[in-house]
Amino acid sequence: MAQVEATTERVVAADPETVFDTLADYSGARAKLLPEQFSEYEVREGGDGEGSLVHWKLQATSKRVRDCLLEVTEPSDGELVEKDRNSSMVTVWRVTPAGEGRSRVVVTSTWTGAGGVGGFFERTFAPKGLARIYDAILTRLAAEVEK
Repeated sequence: MAQVEATTERVVAADPETVFDTLADYSGARAKLLPEQFSEYEVREGGDGEGSLVHWKLQATSKRVRDCLLEVTEPSDGELVEKDRNSSMVTVWRVTPAGEGRSRVVVTSTWTGAGGVGGFFERTFAPKGLARIYDAILTRLAAEVEK
C-alpha cells in the first residue's frame, strides 16, 4: 500500500490573514466554499480553526463516497491541518504571502492507498479528481476573499 498525494495551489488577491481566517471559519465561510461533491456538512465542535471537529461526506466519484470526520489543528502560522478520524487522509492548507496584498494557498491531501490493481488506479486517478475538487474550492475562496 503506497502513499497517495494530491496537491493544488492558487494565488489569490487578498492578504494571508484574511485568506487563512476564511479557510478556518468552519462555522461560516467554509461551507460556502464547498462544491457539490460535499454533502452533510456539520460542525460538531468548535468552528474556528484549532480544535474544530467537522463532518462531511465527499463524493469523489459516482461510486465512491468518503464519510469524513475531521479534527482541525493549526501546527504553525498559516497552516491548517485536517485529520480524518475515519481514514488515513490528512489535508494540509498552507497560506503564505505572495506579494503585496496577495496570498499563495497550497492544499495537499495524503492517504494510504489500496494495494494491487485497485491501488494502481487509485494512485493514477484519485489525485487528479481530488485536485479538480480542490481547484473548485480555491476558485470559490478567491471569489469570497477578493470581494
